[in-house]
Amino acid sequence: MIVRILGEGQLRVDDAAVGELNELDAKVEAAVDLDDEAAFRSALDALLSRVRAIGTPLPPEDLHPSELILPQDDATMADVRRLLADDGLIPG
Repeated sequence: MIVRILGEGQLRVDDAAVGELNELDAKVEAAVDLDDEAAFRSALDALLSRVRAIGTPLPPEDLHPSELILPQDDATMADVRRLLADDGLIPG
């Protein structure tokens, strides 16, 4: 799957990682629901760090439709609230 981190670019991530990423996404969503800034920062950092660790960056000129769009490092809880769908940032 192709994942876009806003402000950074796209990465190719193996579809098998969806379950793991959903767990990290659930922590981001829970922190937003609780309006817990410290937990939100920690959870967002963990999610983005994991995507970067397991993903392969795509060249900027190699554009593909992004299946997942994640917020940038400095996103606020308000930013993430706007991105959240019923399934969180990562559907499934």
